Amino acid sequence: MRLGVLDVGSNTVHLLVVDAHPGAHPLAANSTRRLLRLAEHLTPEGAIDESGVAALTDAVAAATVAAEDAGVEELLAFATSAVREAVNGEEVLDHVELATGVRLQVLPGTAEADLTFLAVRRWFGWSAGRLLVLDIGGGSLEVAAGLDEAPDVSFSLPLGAGRLTRDRLDGDPPSAEAVRDVRRYVRQQIASRVRDVTRAGVPDRVVVTSKTFRSLGRICGAAPREEGPMVRRTLSCADVSAWVPRLAEMSAQRRAELPGVSVERAPQLLAGALVAEAAFELFGVEEALVGPWALREGIILRRLDAIGAADRIHSLTGTETF
Repeated sequence: MRLGVLDVGSNTVHLLVVDAHPGAHPLAANSTRRLLRLAEHLTPEGAIDESGVAALTDAVAAATVAAEDAGVEELLAFATSAVREAVNGEEVLDHVELATGVRLQVLPGTAEADLTFLAVRRWFGWSAGRLLVLDIGGGSLEVAAGLDEAPDVSFSLPLGAGRLTRDRLDGDPPSAEAVRDVRRYVRQQIASRVRDVTRAGVPDRVVVTSKTFRSLGRICGAAPREEGPMVRRTLSCADVSAWVPRLAEMSAQRRAELPGVSVERAPQLLAGALVAEAAFELFGVEEALVGPWALREGIILRRLDAIGAADRIHSLTGTETF
């Protein structure tokens, strides 16, 4: 069957179309993005403003048409921190549904972490052992650790690259004082949860996901995306630490000239690097693998699991004799 996943994040609206069925490897058929930066449409009171609601509605409508054109049988539409934390989030969801017919499901931060962990576990398999998974989004940092398909510990922190850039890193480039303040704040937030991760056990493998980590991996020498998802890509704490002061001195335009860094993501790269460095150091990570699957794939896998379970029940009840 052909499934579509519509991901409304803090930075983009992303439609991923895959061909998949229970027990099989989902194959990407199409992927489209629209830059939204929804978090920049927040009022001082924490509401999404009228222009943000209009932009979101247009983006969801366009993605719905694209999904129909691609022959999508089922569209799984969800929103993350930008809508989750908006004080008018329910009104925004109602407006989008009335205008487009699509009801966005708002994921809690822990659900984001759990689903990303599921995707990473399925990609790397049981032989990967105990996993620690880190994902830096536009609005939050998700952390999950464990040995099974459901993590033993998972949580979300308000340390997204877009959020930190918008709220705490003024200037292009920002001042040294601002960078120090963000570094201190990020480390305090992560340090408050180190014990939770430590109690889950020493990870056999650390995996990082998200565009921020992929961009950092690329500037640190990882293979470009064009070489495909099967290529082994790594990111070391030492490399990230070496890049932080360099990124802090660059303008957004200069960062956009780095390999693997888009113009849209360039302003947020320094904040992302500060979060990555802090997470690596405080969780004791020397090197991580850059994983190709994350939240969207986790949602697809969870849905396929549900379809597969329903099919098995139907098959059993359909052949029983009463």
